[in-house]
Amino acid sequence: MFPDGSGPAADPAGSHFERRIRSFQPRRSRVTTGQADVLRRLWPSWGLDIDGRRVLDLDALFGGLPVVLEIGFGMGEATARMAADDPGTGILAADVHTPGQGNLLRLAERAGLTNVRVANGDAIILLREMLAPASLDGIRVYFPDPWPKTRHHKRRLIQPEFLDLAAPRLKPGAVLHCATDWEPYAEQMLDVLTAHPAFENTAPDGGYAPRPDFRPLTRFEGQGIDKGHAVQDVIFRRVDGGAPGE
Repeated sequence: MFPDGSGPAADPAGSHFERRIRSFQPRRSRVTTGQADVLRRLWPSWGLDIDGRRVLDLDALFGGLPVVLEIGFGMGEATARMAADDPGTGILAADVHTPGQGNLLRLAERAGLTNVRVANGDAIILLREMLAPASLDGIRVYFPDPWPKTRHHKRRLIQPEFLDLAAPRLKPGAVLHCATDWEPYAEQMLDVLTAHPAFENTAPDGGYAPRPDFRPLTRFEGQGIDKGHAVQDVIFRRVDGGAPGE
């Protein structure tokens, strides 16, 4: 669809890297003409493929702004809103959904945003191979796939192995913010983060946090609320030490 690097690659990392956590399937269907057009125009300057072959210079990408990694952004409406409300923070938004990538770039262009970059591919490879230690000021994981069947729980993103990988990339004091409308997954998030020595709960009672004002109501959140699901925010802070290799 996008030859010669004119847009996001179908599988940027190929088979070069082990994927012990694989929480997604690439989806390239239903790309509209407008989404394809904006991807071709803006991808060379605002997009990057997660190929695992270089360490990103986040200062160069974002002009020295503090950078938050958002893993999974759907169609990008909430990401664009957060970027517009906080122009002093760079958002590195990672996803594999091509229509969503195009829509986020379209929204960013319309709003004149300069603090969003779109990363295409596996966020695990991005964290493991392409981000320097202590380079992130936060990680956001909003409404990840809950993989509700018991035999699929190992595919959930928020698990100890992911935290071991994420913690060294976060600066001390940086925040890992998760949100889900699937109660069993919320309980797992709270349990594994509470047990990890590199993180401390920002909620004084050690439980769930109130939804912060900066996190907009997402489409998935609205759908969950309509179904009667309770939405939970899990917000933990990176502490000094406590991560593998430290």
